[in-house]
Amino acid sequence: MSAASAANPASRPLPQLNALAVAAPDAAGIVDPRRAFVLRDLFAQDVDRRLKVPAAEQRAYADRLEAALDAHVLGNVSGEYVVMVDRNPNVQALFIYFRAAPADAWQMIGASPVSTGRPGEYDHFITPLGVFEHTPENMDFRSEGTENENHIRGYGRRDMRIFDLGWAQGERGWGKGGISQMRLQIHATDPGRLEPLLGIRHSKGCVRIPASLDAFLDHYGILDSEYAQLVDSGQSLWVLKSDRQIMPWAGRFIVVVDSWRKGRPRWAPAPGAVARARMPAHADTAD
Repeated sequence: MSAASAANPASRPLPQLNALAVAAPDAAGIVDPRRAFVLRDLFAQDVDRRLKVPAAEQRAYADRLEAALDAHVLGNVSGEYVVMVDRNPNVQALFIYFRAAPADAWQMIGASPVSTGRPGEYDHFITPLGVFEHTPENMDFRSEGTENENHIRGYGRRDMRIFDLGWAQGERGWGKGGISQMRLQIHATDPGRLEPLLGIRHSKGCVRIPASLDAFLDHYGILDSEYAQLVDSGQSLWVLKSDRQIMPWAGRFIVVVDSWRKGRPRWAPAPGAVARARMPAHADTAD
């Protein structure tokens, strides 16, 4: 392994996984949905910013996920991965969940720290609550890796995928507040300057994630159910890489909740003093 790859886990080639083999039926012609949990080991191996969520907390978040889906008449969603974000200032975490059937309990695949919208500055929104669908109607794109005028790469290094969820109604975090349209996205951030700050609210309303998690979601098509349908119909989508290994349980829903915690749980630590001290000037100019 090169020194560059060791320093940047997101640049390492992900292990080869034959998604078709994972989904191949057994002798009885049945595909065991429990194979979807193979993603747990891959998440632990390839996502370098992970949260060790206690079992009781995993169940509590599964209940929050179920309640949010029920509230949007999506209570029967199953057989696909779902991404959930807790925007609470004391948590700031993203979870991947799966269940095989509506009667099953949601089970966690993995969790990572994120940064959601930080109020108090102009053009900063509080990340909206709700269930959002990842669809090619709001086509994703990839980062050019360029810096803004303050030398910050808001979308991260070149080729990182921006998961575009389209326009959403967000609460303004400045002035007298109120509701306005904002563009909701999930994306990586500046690897050296802003990624160390994941775990606290720090974006303009989007959900910032670790680069290795961005690569993981992209490579295995965790949110690409509707993109896969277009590919299966014969369309070519430039945003999808040729070496991707889309899982047969690809999903499309992103659920944003607020756990309304008053204190920070030990499993979701805030960035340390060193990371905060290195916060660049004008860091709030990035999405």
